[in-house]
Amino acid sequence: MAEQKFPGWHGTTILAVRRGGEVVVAGDGQVSLGQTVIKGSARKVRRLGAPGREVVAGFAGSTADAFTLLERLEKKLEASPGQLARACVDLAKDWRMDKYLRNLEAMLIVTDGADLLVITGAGDVLEPEHDIAAIGSGGNYALAAARGLMDSDLPAEEVARKAMAIAASICVYTNGNLTVETIRK
Repeated sequence: MAEQKFPGWHGTTILAVRRGGEVVVAGDGQVSLGQTVIKGSARKVRRLGAPGREVVAGFAGSTADAFTLLERLEKKLEASPGQLARACVDLAKDWRMDKYLRNLEAMLIVTDGADLLVITGAGDVLEPEHDIAAIGSGGNYALAAARGLMDSDLPAEEVARKAMAIAASICVYTNGNLTVETIRK
């Protein structure tokens, strides 16, 4: 008897756009299992931290894994208040070195309005070029659309919303049910 394989989880597009003194993080709501949409209204963009020290984070990948990472990031932020980059590097180190964390399957985009960073399980903390970051199944579609829209005079939120709409029209693992958070510095 052959081992039963479960279809892969898909279905997240997270996009962050920095423009005009603000960063907008937008995430779609779709979670798919194989070719089936399991949920269309998941919330994959969240605010972390205390008022005045807020961070906005978007995640792609396993929800339970992402929540584990977000909890760890909050602890790192508490230990290094106002130092997002340091907290992210510390998280990435733990993620790469810790036997348990090493198996987590997720990616994060985080911002405090000044810094915009992508954190991966490979130990990377990346500051994206062109003031745009994207992750997830439809991330490359959203990234390409946002880069094209940055030549316009649109504010950050409109760039993010239009780019996400383009991604949703191309990627079957992305829907138009958005969660959008804005943070200013």
